Amino acid sequence: MTLTQLEIFSLVAELRGFTSAAHRLGISQSAVSHAIKALEQELGVELFRRHQTLVELSDIGEQLLGRARGMLGLANTLQQEAADARGMKRGTLRIGSFGPTASNHLLPTILSHFRRDYPGIEVHVDEGPDRQVIQWLDQRRVDVGFVVLEQERFDTVALLEDQLVALIPVDHALAASTAVPLHALCDDPFILTEAGSLELVTRLFDQAQLQPKVRYRCTQLLSTLEAVSRGDGLSIVAQGSLPTYAHPRYLARPLSPSVRRRIGLAVLDRRQASPATLAFIALAQTLYPDPATHR
Repeated sequence: MTLTQLEIFSLVAELRGFTSAAHRLGISQSAVSHAIKALEQELGVELFRRHQTLVELSDIGEQLLGRARGMLGLANTLQQEAADARGMKRGTLRIGSFGPTASNHLLPTILSHFRRDYPGIEVHVDEGPDRQVIQWLDQRRVDVGFVVLEQERFDTVALLEDQLVALIPVDHALAASTAVPLHALCDDPFILTEAGSLELVTRLFDQAQLQPKVRYRCTQLLSTLEAVSRGDGLSIVAQGSLPTYAHPRYLARPLSPSVRRRIGLAVLDRRQASPATLAFIALAQTLYPDPATHR
């Protein structure tokens, strides 16, 4: 069993195809097939179920994938620690990010400083909803991820704190309010943004035993802003995700009572994190000190 075989196994599982994995790795499909076949023969199990156009993990393949990614993560940490002894001139850092708050506000500044300080570290960024970033962390597909806190099963550091706000068309009756109670958002059509605040917003209504009239589910914040601007409905988003410029067709109003949100970085186990991961976290903490100390 080799690390190359485990890497190919992980990538085939991620992309659900031998051809896609071969293209990503820059090798032939036959080389990918041979590596998987050799690994299956050594382990004595079938890792994938083959179909005409795609492959899917078998039950035992699903179970072993986490172990394989754990071994690859440890190998990467070993290589990173060796690189650290040489001045961290080489290595790879995989980051999971979500939504405008992390991807547009926090990440660019941190990455700019990180690339300046560690130009030899290759950085990969995957973007998806916050719940997907958590899944990537569990699957060891990323080394560190931006998450909505709290996340008790991870090692985390807080970077930013903001609040949830109601988005209201400028000509709506609620536009005159300085703060908006949650129940007032249940009379109109509601636009749910399936990004960084989805879980928090959903939990907020559930805890209040309220049921919004969800008309739209938008995967992108821009779609939510446009829908509110057209008067298609109301929404709740995080203040930190909004554009810095004022928009003429919608208003943001705090909720009453206010609802805070914290964004931070998470790793599975800080003791096993690579030097590049730890350096990224340390730099992020320098640039964005714990918001709890600045209230």
